[in-house]
Amino acid sequence: MFPISTRRRRQQLTGLFAAAVLPVALLISPSGAATAPTAPTVNPITLVAPSNLPGVAPLPGPTSPTFSVGDSLGSLSVSPVEGVQNTRITLSGTGLAANATVALEWSTSNATWVADVEPNTVNYLGRAASTFNVTLATVTTDASGGFTYDFAAPADFGGLHTIYAVVNGVEVAQGGFTLLRTLTISPRRGPIGTPITVTYTGLGASFYTGGASVLYDNHYTGEMMANWTRGTASIVIRAAGAVGTHFIQVGNAISYLYLNVVQSPIPYTNGGTVHFQVTKDNGPPASVIDWPANVTATVDRVTTLSSAGLDPTSKAVATLSTTQGPVLTKVKLNVTGLPSSGTRQLVWSTVVGNRVNCESTCWAFNSIPLGSATATNGALSATVTVPDGLGGWHVVQVMNGSAVEAQVPFYVKESIVSFTNANGKVVSRGVATANNTTAGLSTGQAGVGTHVFKQGQEFTISIKGVGWTQLDNTLGVDYDNSYIGYGCGFNSNGFMVVHLRATGGVGTHLIDLYPMLYSLSPSFANTPYGMVPYLSYARDFPGLALGYHVPAIRLAIKVVR
Repeated sequence: MFPISTRRRRQQLTGLFAAAVLPVALLISPSGAATAPTAPTVNPITLVAPSNLPGVAPLPGPTSPTFSVGDSLGSLSVSPVEGVQNTRITLSGTGLAANATVALEWSTSNATWVADVEPNTVNYLGRAASTFNVTLATVTTDASGGFTYDFAAPADFGGLHTIYAVVNGVEVAQGGFTLLRTLTISPRRGPIGTPITVTYTGLGASFYTGGASVLYDNHYTGEMMANWTRGTASIVIRAAGAVGTHFIQVGNAISYLYLNVVQSPIPYTNGGTVHFQVTKDNGPPASVIDWPANVTATVDRVTTLSSAGLDPTSKAVATLSTTQGPVLTKVKLNVTGLPSSGTRQLVWSTVVGNRVNCESTCWAFNSIPLGSATATNGALSATVTVPDGLGGWHVVQVMNGSAVEAQVPFYVKESIVSFTNANGKVVSRGVATANNTTAGLSTGQAGVGTHVFKQGQEFTISIKGVGWTQLDNTLGVDYDNSYIGYGCGFNSNGFMVVHLRATGGVGTHLIDLYPMLYSLSPSFANTPYGMVPYLSYARDFPGLALGYHVPAIRLAIKVVR
């Protein structure tokens, strides 16, 4: 049990956060009616990868037409039978029809994410994969029914690829090639905080081969995957630790490393180890946010955007001067086509609640007033301030009484809290001492901004704009590339304060916060790949298909004696 004093502080903290979350008092839907969610109704969506993801290798050829299996098969020799990307492969066919046109088909896969997009949340449901064939080339047999074809192993999912020889829609021979994995890093040396690009090829499309674990000096850093990047994962971690040699290991994993994979049915997924040389300690690097790729969403369902309460006769159109930004962003709202003149109420649609110990009622819609504006000749303009609350998708609504006449989405991005001194000068971003008094409860007990701490001293990390869906409600925390736990921003209305200890000896130490796939919901308890830092968030993350921009947040401290 907690000591009594600790329990009281926790109860007080919960009460203060509840008061901060509910300033408007009413829990109402976008139309203004009271609402509470019922048991989840799951409608899985197989997400489509954004078309403009950078660095994704194309298919090795056009999709093949269907073909049948012949009554008798000739011989198709493949040499070598395994190798990494760009390995030269020679196909030799014998015993086929003379002077025949042969299509060479390469078996491959597509892998993607599955989600349930609801009006008030997004549920993470895992991944899905499908197999198909592409045409590598077309060759012609000689007079004796033979051919030879040489090509480079394509950038594709790892594992066994069956190669078919097809004549007139009938398979006449087949062979196979196993695509193995490679591990590279760049650069290979640099001071503490150096961004290290880790590239891992040959990740598979199947459940057991689709993920990889990253270790830094035998400490678990996180998970990397390559569903949308066709087997090639490229991530960035930072050089940490004392001056000297450090080891980065990558291997097969669903979340944590499969340590004896060479004895498994998939021994070719055993990964590799490379070393990085930390050259010096230049002190704590600046706090930064590493955003994912700026891609076009492929799903038009936006959380909190609903037709509920919309005036069916209204032809009004609302636009914003910008559609994304951190909390407290000032945005200009323009509306045209309103059915009448007069005063309109401007409302921010969000949610309130949590995912802990919730049963039938976990969260509900919440509307926050943004002020009012006067419409003249069917148009209005106003400047609104994004509330200091939850991140993710929200909606600005223009209401006439209880009717919504126009609405437009806005995406709240995560941001690092700045700490200032008495003169208003920023002294630290994201990092502060811990204020373990009742006076600090409303700020998550974040204290005075600084990046310098004594060994063992408690300190805090403060982030705004954390969301509430299973894609953005939690952030995994790495300390010197070692995963130590996660923080959540739902119950605290998007304001996440994490308490840590300054350890590891005198010098610079790194704190990296990564997106996670939340999988502790009782309704989706067995969803894989969840609750660990998701290192490949920048190009292969389900939220990208939904317009979510969940970043990595990189901070640092200096430990002194």
